[in-house]
Amino acid sequence: MLCEHYGSVEAYSSSVEHINALYGYAMVLTRNSAEAEDLVQETYVRAIPAISRLRGESNIKNWLFKILRNAWLNQLRKQRTGPQIVQFDMEFSSAGDLADPGKQSYESYVNKLEAEQVRAAIEQLPAEFREIIVLREFEELSYQEIAYLLDCPTGTVMSRLARARSKLRALLSPAFA
Repeated sequence: MLCEHYGSVEAYSSSVEHINALYGYAMVLTRNSAEAEDLVQETYVRAIPAISRLRGESNIKNWLFKILRNAWLNQLRKQRTGPQIVQFDMEFSSAGDLADPGKQSYESYVNKLEAEQVRAAIEQLPAEFREIIVLREFEELSYQEIAYLLDCPTGTVMSRLARARSKLRALLSPAFA
């Protein structure tokens, strides 16, 4: 039975509701969809057996993000000591990516174009800035939650975020001028 093996059904279902956020964070860290999927899977492989030990007031989302980040850091350590393998990640756009026909098609196109420009600018940021922008602006974690996740003081989070926003603004200013 799920409850006996994994703890409460509520904790399990609460952990599953964060899968998209975890995948987005994993994409920021790895920049590769296959690696991001593997990282999310590894997160759940580690989290599910331990979920019954969480306290009722625990923040499951932060806990899962911490597990994912630690798994990623472990992978980086292994990559540094192991042989280097080159992988190519090919993504093809589909017909579903086209703007919807209709009255709002121009607005949809402009919004999609702006989102792609922001995504491309974020990809140009160094990893520490990319990570902090995504955690704060997209995942809406608090400064304290990010500090816990990154194992650094809240002041460091605030200064990194300010520098990340400044670099992002500089990258985007020509695009939106």
